[in-house]
Amino acid sequence: MSAAIIDGKAYAEGLRARIAGAVKALSEQGVTPGLAVVIVGEDPASQLYVRNKARQTVEVGMRSFEHTLPASTSEAELLDLVARLNADPAVDGILVQLPLPKQIDAQKVIEAIDPAKDVDGFHPINAGRLMTGVPGLVSCTPLGCLLLAQSVRRDLAGLNAVVVGRSNIVGKPMTQLLIAQSCTVTVAHSKTRDLRQVCRSADLLVAAVGRPEMVRGDWIKPGAIVIDVGINRVPNPAAGEGKTRVVGDVAYAEAAEVASAITPVPGGVGPMTIACLLRNTLEAACLRRGLGMPSVDFAA
Repeated sequence: MSAAIIDGKAYAEGLRARIAGAVKALSEQGVTPGLAVVIVGEDPASQLYVRNKARQTVEVGMRSFEHTLPASTSEAELLDLVARLNADPAVDGILVQLPLPKQIDAQKVIEAIDPAKDVDGFHPINAGRLMTGVPGLVSCTPLGCLLLAQSVRRDLAGLNAVVVGRSNIVGKPMTQLLIAQSCTVTVAHSKTRDLRQVCRSADLLVAAVGRPEMVRGDWIKPGAIVIDVGINRVPNPAAGEGKTRVVGDVAYAEAAEVASAITPVPGGVGPMTIACLLRNTLEAACLRRGLGMPSVDFAA
């Protein structure tokens, strides 16, 4: 078997186009969603990521508000900015880029964001809403994973799903999203006994453990759908001294011989995160004004 490649880049492009259409429909009602992104410090990877967010925000017709703060910014200063963004009627979504400098308590900042503007889906209220099945803003990367899985099989009900990883950002919300789809879900991690066998039970396997190519081909159930969330840099001596390459948490070449469908790294889950952030901003703009979401099939 040779797995079908789940093209996250193409799916994200289509999703952004549908979001742009929805934003245009909303603008005809006098509403233009606004996304504020805050970055503290000068980490090059974070700066690139923030620039991509800002560019894609504008491309779909939303307003982008960028706040770049020095690495020396105090916790009080950042919390003051968050408070001002909470009160700003032009801002529908607030995203504070992580990680933050060591003098700032990231959890305190997350909890300071108005849950109605928490487009990252990290606030405990939104996490609790997801847990209890109440509508709310959902963490972007898990939402992207779900949409990619549904692009292969629209109805996931009854599948045995295994999520490898238990982080608050991916593993835990991913589990809740799959439960909501009526999957039977096992949460595994690096300390799970006989992890290989647990993974082999999965009709749908989501790898989000942060270990390069940990999930091998013989860990995959024949015909399974594999969603690889991992983004790991490893040495690439073939390209020259000091060079690196990006790999996922799954040994792609091995897994592709067994799975029915698989996300590549890069080009799989990664592009979906920003697209889902834009979707969340659109949803936040509608919810804050008591408007229904435009009739767009975001899972198309």
